[in-house]
Amino acid sequence: MPPHTPTPPIALTIAGSDSGGGAGIQADLKTFSALGVYGASVVTAITAQNTRGVTAVEDVSPEIVAAQIDAVFSDLEVKAVKIGMVSRRETIAAIAEGLRRFERRAVVDPVMVATSGDPLLQPDAMAALMHELLPLAAVVTPNLPEAALLTGRPIAEDEAEMTRQAEALVRSGARSVLIKGGHRKGGDATDLFFDGDRLVRFPAKRIETGNDHGTGCTLSAAIAAGLAKGQPLAEAAGTAKAYLHAALSAADRLTVGRGRGPVHHFHEWWER
Repeated sequence: MPPHTPTPPIALTIAGSDSGGGAGIQADLKTFSALGVYGASVVTAITAQNTRGVTAVEDVSPEIVAAQIDAVFSDLEVKAVKIGMVSRRETIAAIAEGLRRFERRAVVDPVMVATSGDPLLQPDAMAALMHELLPLAAVVTPNLPEAALLTGRPIAEDEAEMTRQAEALVRSGARSVLIKGGHRKGGDATDLFFDGDRLVRFPAKRIETGNDHGTGCTLSAAIAAGLAKGQPLAEAAGTAKAYLHAALSAADRLTVGRGRGPVHHFHEWWER
């Protein structure tokens, strides 16, 4: 018999499928694998999508979402959970009930609009996200437009406003917040982490590339991978930021599709 090997760290992604492979479940599983974590998945929606946009979306029923959650948690030793695209109020309720039943918190990436500009969150799901998922978030990871929508404030143009919105999201129930600064104008792409007590800056220079599909999915999945390996939350956020920066820096070495291509999840291995 082969020798027994220890159980690898396991992370679960609950998100939509991207048929083009650059975002969603596919990006999450690539990220987990690149960072040495075994990935499990719960599919919430199926998108017809490529590097040029989303042409169709079909939601998976809340009952099947709940059944997937039960199947994974009843068998696998899941150490961290990441939640991405969840477009329906009923699906959010099913996920929240599953997290409560298995006593888990999650990395919540509030996917509302695709990089292409296509809306991915139904209007009546906003309140459910705020009231059902945010209180179960170990960390919520909005970009600037998403943070503005969640807080009802203007899109932040400086770190002072980013801080105010992070504070507002913690007051709304999230345990901590990582607001991503990639949508700010200029050469700075600094992210801010706030956990109610401390504010941590993750500075970075903007990388000029047309291949940035899946950046938000990749960052939140990388945070979950760090948590699965036992890293403290702020450390996991910093490690994830560094991984995404490297994947973006290498993105132009890939030629995938005719639109906005994906980041290079396997930049450390494919071109050695």
